Amino acid sequence: MAKRVVVDPITRIEGHLRIEVEVENGRIKDAVSSAQMWRGLENIIIGRKADDAWMFAQRTCGVCTTVHAIASVRSVENALKLEIPYNAQMVRNLIIASHALQDHIVHFYHLSALDWVDIVSALKADPKKAAAIADSYQNWKLNGDSVFRAVQEKLKKFVASGQLGIFATGYWGHPAMILPPEVNLIAVTHYLQALDFQRKACQAIAILGGKNPHIQNLAVGGVSTAINPDNVATLNMERLEYIKTLLDDVRDFVQNCYLPDVIAIASFYKDWLAYGKTGEYYLAVPELPQDTKGETFDLPGGTVINNKVTPIKSFYDPYFINNVYENITHAWYDGDWTRHPWEEETVPKYTGLKPDGTVDENGKYSWSKAPRFKVNGEYVPMEVGPLSQVLAGYLQGHKLTRKWADYALNQLSSMAGTKVTIENLKSTPGRHLARAIRAAMMADLAMKQWEQLVDNIGRGDLEIFNPPSYPQGEIRGCGFHEAPRGVLSHWSVVHNGGIMKNYQEVVPSTWNAGPRDSKGQRGPYETALIGNPVVEPEKPLEVLRTVHSFDPCIACAVHMIDPEGKEIVKVKAL
Repeated sequence: MAKRVVVDPITRIEGHLRIEVEVENGRIKDAVSSAQMWRGLENIIIGRKADDAWMFAQRTCGVCTTVHAIASVRSVENALKLEIPYNAQMVRNLIIASHALQDHIVHFYHLSALDWVDIVSALKADPKKAAAIADSYQNWKLNGDSVFRAVQEKLKKFVASGQLGIFATGYWGHPAMILPPEVNLIAVTHYLQALDFQRKACQAIAILGGKNPHIQNLAVGGVSTAINPDNVATLNMERLEYIKTLLDDVRDFVQNCYLPDVIAIASFYKDWLAYGKTGEYYLAVPELPQDTKGETFDLPGGTVINNKVTPIKSFYDPYFINNVYENITHAWYDGDWTRHPWEEETVPKYTGLKPDGTVDENGKYSWSKAPRFKVNGEYVPMEVGPLSQVLAGYLQGHKLTRKWADYALNQLSSMAGTKVTIENLKSTPGRHLARAIRAAMMADLAMKQWEQLVDNIGRGDLEIFNPPSYPQGEIRGCGFHEAPRGVLSHWSVVHNGGIMKNYQEVVPSTWNAGPRDSKGQRGPYETALIGNPVVEPEKPLEVLRTVHSFDPCIACAVHMIDPEGKEIVKVKAL
């Protein structure tokens, strides 16, 4: 007999997400993903100056601030067909790469590793044996039996105090936790070390962006980061050298600790390479533009459908711009339609839960819309995220993707004792591995953007801004960005000389967390959960594993309602 399991809220994510699954004979038979908060920021931006939209848009989220700012300015620049000075592209690219590195490190160690790592088990570890194991699969300078012993002692005091804080409700001792005590100790040690290295990436963002989170240096047409090698108050060589030092340290951690850790943990959970697949539809967009027009990129994008790639080549590529749609059949918005973002509206209509307190999958049940990509006249769900970008790059023969993906797959094959291919990345642990592969690439590419910026400054080019000029008529733009969680796109309709007439955001977690559409097609979270094992329905650790592998981020609320749909409070944005 099927058992309904409700996990609400899913923790270790940004925002409020509810997952309900039907478990029968130890497997998930059906799943429902319900975003439990309304973002509503699109409505706040309408009527404001297009120049200012990015400052509001980055408040969409308290975690992904930079990415919304980038997508927002790109959407207006796209509408204006505005070229961006090379220096501005490189400064933006450095911020993008630094943010991605910080985000990927935090996601694995601090938001999802505890689905696989049993902290309490680390108390039983032999630190000397742990050091030998760590040295067998990685070359990390902060390993060693004395390091592991010190962390274990700290952990013993922590547990003995009885004040476990965020670790108090972990599923420690769960039968699905299978790592040896020594590997658990290694992971806990690197969990703590990761806090320092993600901070270094944040420092780089703050130097370039003025502050972090919520950078202050963007502008439609470029950046406001003044560049002058001879001025102490601007981005000069001293600051650039410090940024390089920070990013070198982060690269060392990512490539010599983070990626090997993911490979090692995946080798113990190789059976999970069979769980968590969403299908054969993947979407990524190109990133890190290398010219002023946004026509060449360091990271490729495209759709991957049944392992066939259709590239997305530029910021103006009609293949992407013309084929993104959203459906609201099962979303808490007024109406029942499938529309292109430029034609959408955001009118909330909350209908609540069923009398038994569960969601009604036959009605409206999520604040997330259901994004779809139009393929041969059909609207299909797409998985987005690092897995999609790695697949798109690998299948297009992108050298850096091939380099790090082949390294990771060969290492995992050796450690797991079985052949692991690119196809195995379409799984729960595969998403973690793809994210680590992308982080390794971003670490290399961050240094490339730095070198290109310094070389260009050395040639005497200090330009950072191309001022926009708005026509009186209506113009439309799409700004896309391959954010840490996947494809992010902002859609602007501008009129009256630079005023927002309409604004829509189609965000990565909307693509992945979205509900069913008018044809009953499930969103990626819902599909990925089906078939997963659940050993103890009362402790649904396996549900968390697959959902966390997508790195959910349910955008920050700016408008609140009570369960009956009545307004509680409005927040006035200045």
